Amino acid sequence: MYEYFLGQITDVTPAFVVIEVAGIGYKVLTANPYRYEVGQAAVKMFIHQAVSDNGMSLFGFYDADEKALFEKLLNVSGIGPKSALAILANNDHSGLIQAINQGNATYLTSFPGVGKKTAQQIVLDLKDKLKDLNVDVTGQTALSVEAPVADGALADALAALTALGYAARDVKRITPKLTTFATANAADTNQLLSEGLRLLTK
Repeated sequence: MYEYFLGQITDVTPAFVVIEVAGIGYKVLTANPYRYEVGQAAVKMFIHQAVSDNGMSLFGFYDADEKALFEKLLNVSGIGPKSALAILANNDHSGLIQAINQGNATYLTSFPGVGKKTAQQIVLDLKDKLKDLNVDVTGQTALSVEAPVADGALADALAALTALGYAARDVKRITPKLTTFATANAADTNQLLSEGLRLLTK
């Protein structure tokens, strides 16, 4: 079982990144691929390995607490790796834990793949059981890069939202606001993805 990889990012896509370790490229699914950059040296990525009938998948996380939160979500009946990853894509992990502790099932149903019953199960299983996690900065951007909007940045962010499981109609609904945000803030893909998640979970 892997704990973490220390290597170089060689590819970034809307759904996954490729991290090269000792000459081997690993395809790793991550909540926000655009927190990483191709060529970024010595990236430490915490890893969860999931084995299913369809094969093996690797899930990557910014730090050990983000990985621990993902694994706690997996222990909830009705939550699979894809749903857990979509929940973690929202940078506000402290807000997520607060919603769980307050029994705010409505907030939890804003995530793809989480219905009312599953949201209630999350509250039942995890309420007051996440105090050991340090989430003040968990999920925040690993890079602080100020760059103009690259051609395709908005398209990449929209593709990443779809890859996380959000319905096409919901992504289409927020596209005008996201376009305005991109123009007004010269936002990069990482910032656009974060803003898109904020709009989708309002």
